[in-house]
Amino acid sequence: MLRTSSNARTTPRRPVPTTRTWPVVLAACAGQFLVVLDVSVVNVALPSMRTSLGLSAPGLQWVVNAYAIAFAGFMLLGGRAGDLFGRKRMFLVGLGLFTLASLAGGLAQQEWQLLLARAVQGLGAAVLAPSTLTILTSAVPEGAARARAIATWTAVGAGGGAAGGLVGG
Repeated sequence: MLRTSSNARTTPRRPVPTTRTWPVVLAACAGQFLVVLDVSVVNVALPSMRTSLGLSAPGLQWVVNAYAIAFAGFMLLGGRAGDLFGRKRMFLVGLGLFTLASLAGGLAQQEWQLLLARAVQGLGAAVLAPSTLTILTSAVPEGAARARAIATWTAVGAGGGAAGGLVGG
């Protein structure tokens, strides 16, 4: 029923902090860490990929770019999918796709297999990344707790980029 009174207000439902809040933040941070880590993790491994898979110079560039292009190209659709089908569901779909593509990339025996796996990783990351922040902001109430959660999410993401070189080599 609609209220027509001028002083009627609708307030959005605010999340109530619970003991589940920080595990949700941890899961969102872990997802963001993986997404950012994977941008730089292969850079150190490129010389060994060249040797073991016989990749050409353009092939090496595509190993890096296949992920980045798919990630950037599908991120808006990944965010919209979260709106349509649910943040948690898209988080899990993105994480599953990302994980399976990571496994496929590790098992790749030919250049095309690795490039396809990297592109699918980027697609998984494009579904996963928008869900991490929306899950975090819906789980943590506005104010200082949310500011801390977003700061933690940002720092963990930056740590993923820095850790890429260490983990990849």
